[in-house]
Amino acid sequence: MLLQVFVFVLSLSTCLGHKAYGKQLPNGEAVPNPCVGGIWSGVGHITSSGSGTPLNLFGEEFRANGHTWTYELCQHDTDNDGMSNGEELGDPLCVWTVGNTPAEPAKGHPGICEPTTLQRCIEYNSHYNIDCRPVNG
Repeated sequence: MLLQVFVFVLSLSTCLGHKAYGKQLPNGEAVPNPCVGGIWSGVGHITSSGSGTPLNLFGEEFRANGHTWTYELCQHDTDNDGMSNGEELGDPLCVWTVGNTPAEPAKGHPGICEPTTLQRCIEYNSHYNIDCRPVNG
């Protein structure tokens, strides 16, 4: 019984810890889901549900930066769609800091090439295993 409680608490803290990463990014908890609309809960993951799924390239870069929003990460166009990560997340001047309001709402997803219907984006997203299906579908 004690082992079951320990495993439950450990899994709960792991899930909650990943959710906290959204606060480390401008509009990190309000990134649009370019696949089906709504919000992409796990911005650094290949599926919209986030936790428990592999990281997308943006998630890998964010992790490599110590889970910190840096000027370099902001300036980079991780998903190769022509918009910098900062432009997509509403920090086009790369001046946002944790706890402050971003200059603009998020316009896109920094880990998914958009628009998802363009052939180059279909190829990019497919190559990096981006799952653009509904979570329950």
